[in-house]
This record gives sequence, structure tokens and C-alpha cells, in this order.
Amino acid sequence: MSKFKKFVVYWLPVAVWLFVISAASGDQKSFQHSSRIIGPIVHWLFPQMPQEQVEEVVFYVRKSAHMTEFGVLALLCWRALRQPKRGERKPWSRPEARKSMLLVLVFASADELHQCFVPSRQGSPWDVLIDCSGGALALLLLWLLGRRLKWW
Repeated sequence: MSKFKKFVVYWLPVAVWLFVISAASGDQKSFQHSSRIIGPIVHWLFPQMPQEQVEEVVFYVRKSAHMTEFGVLALLCWRALRQPKRGERKPWSRPEARKSMLLVLVFASADELHQCFVPSRQGSPWDVLIDCSGGALALLLLWLLGRRLKWW
């Protein structure tokens, strides 16, 4: 496979996903936008829930979305570093998983730094931790699935 094709197949999805994450983190009124969607759904499901609890649910849904975003990023980075060939069975590689997590840490830190320069947003080291937790959880689930299905 040519270098260009390897880039397109393995690293372009990583780049596209990073663009999606960056676009979402550049949203100046991100909390208000997601609250307008998630809040009414929570009110519909639980009409008696006080507004304070609705806001708490919105907060946890947003943090779960962060974990999911960076979980997907970890899996894409792992795949790009691994570069599997069709039908090939490679054993699990801790160095690939560690490198994937390092990339997630770098990108999560850059994302939070970027948010420091967006009006109405603020970067937080806690969010970096949440993002990295999402990456680690995704890789753990992949490892468990691979063991269960005897991929490695």
C-alpha cells in the first residue's frame, strides 16, 4: 500500500475526527445549545424533575459525550498506529495502546487550551482527565472484546 493510501485509510479518519472535536469545542455557547436539546428530553421523560436536577443531568450527558468523543479518537489512533491488513490477526500491543493514549492526552490538552481562547468557554484539567478516561475506557473495552472473540 502506498504512503498516500495508508494516510487516507488510517490517518485521515483521525484528522477528520479531530476536526469534528475542534469544531464542537469552538462553539461559544456550547452549554446553551446542548441544554436546549437535552433539557426538554429530560423534562419529557421526567416531568416532575426540578430544574436543578435537569441541569445536573445535562452536565453528566455532556461529560459522557466528551468521554465518547475521545474514546472514538483513541480507537482511531490505535487503528492508525496498528495499520492492520485485511484478514491479518495481530496480537494486542501495549505500545500501540500507550501511544494511542499519549495522542489522546496531547489532543485533549490542546482542546482544553483552545477553549481558553473561546469566549464563554474555559479549559479545565479535569476535562482533560475526563477525555483521557474516555480514551482508556474505549481501549479497555476493545481489549476485552478482542480477548472474548479470540482476536488476540
